[in-house]
Amino acid sequence: MQAKEIHSFYVHLMSQQNAQQYLATCYQQIETVDASVKSFENCNPFIHYLDHGMRFYENGKQLEPLLQPMLFFYGMVHLIKANLLSVRPQYPESTAILAHGVSTRKRKKKDYTFMDDEVKIQHNGLFSYFSTHLFSIQTSPFPKIKMGRLFALIPELDPLFQFQSDGKLTGIGMTGTKHLQFPVWLLDYYHLTANALINRVKAYLPKLEKTKTENGYIHVYLSAPFYPKDASPFFTDMNEQVIYFPIYREDFLPISEVMVHYLLLYNLSMLCRYEPEWWGDLLTTKPDMDFPFIRSFLDITAKKIPLLLGGKLLDKHVRTLA
Repeated sequence: MQAKEIHSFYVHLMSQQNAQQYLATCYQQIETVDASVKSFENCNPFIHYLDHGMRFYENGKQLEPLLQPMLFFYGMVHLIKANLLSVRPQYPESTAILAHGVSTRKRKKKDYTFMDDEVKIQHNGLFSYFSTHLFSIQTSPFPKIKMGRLFALIPELDPLFQFQSDGKLTGIGMTGTKHLQFPVWLLDYYHLTANALINRVKAYLPKLEKTKTENGYIHVYLSAPFYPKDASPFFTDMNEQVIYFPIYREDFLPISEVMVHYLLLYNLSMLCRYEPEWWGDLLTTKPDMDFPFIRSFLDITAKKIPLLLGGKLLDKHVRTLA
């Protein structure tokens, strides 16, 4: 979906009548819910989640990086909650799901670097709740994860990894294609045969028509145009619309990129608030490799997350009209 179309849909949903109609259509898919009543009750919270979320982003873009992590994180949280209201009419069902759902190391070690820092996933809270109800991921694929591994899953950051040593992702085709090409050299990193690699990824693809290995690539032909699912090991560049696949076996994580950005922004917002000396030094003296990744990530997430979450709302609208 085009950025202009998604932006227009955000504007469309700012009307009470449009928001209520949209939610009613969503709720009609849920048998136990009175769609008319719940859409009326939820349309104002829904509008405010969207409005506040976009305002956080728009204001954050105008500010210096010093304050951006907080505004982008809470902007993202509001857009996530709007998405949740479209599928969970009773949200929030309890106070247990209002917490962030992740935690960081409280005391930073000497020679701390953001790339080596970790976040831990908690059983309750917003992260696990939206992972389940927006992306059908019942259990996180990791109990904790380093920031460097999360950066490695964002296609727009891959050039920085290439400048430093080597890339973390490889392009395999364009969105909407029926033909994917996996480099044969991937098999060495995954310790798999070509057939085993195909078996590993086919659950995330449309039906396979045929496969063949030729000219250094494993060619995969599909029965329908391929648009990566919300929870898959494929990630898409928002500018070029290229589909990327992790080069390293340990980075094969079937999750949504929304989850990746949430964890990164949560940790950055905590540093911004509670580690002012480290955060201030990072932005003024740019002492190590953390700076270019963090600075680039903030630019990327400010544009990409509203597109991903707005696109999710719009996709639901398009499917109900079909």
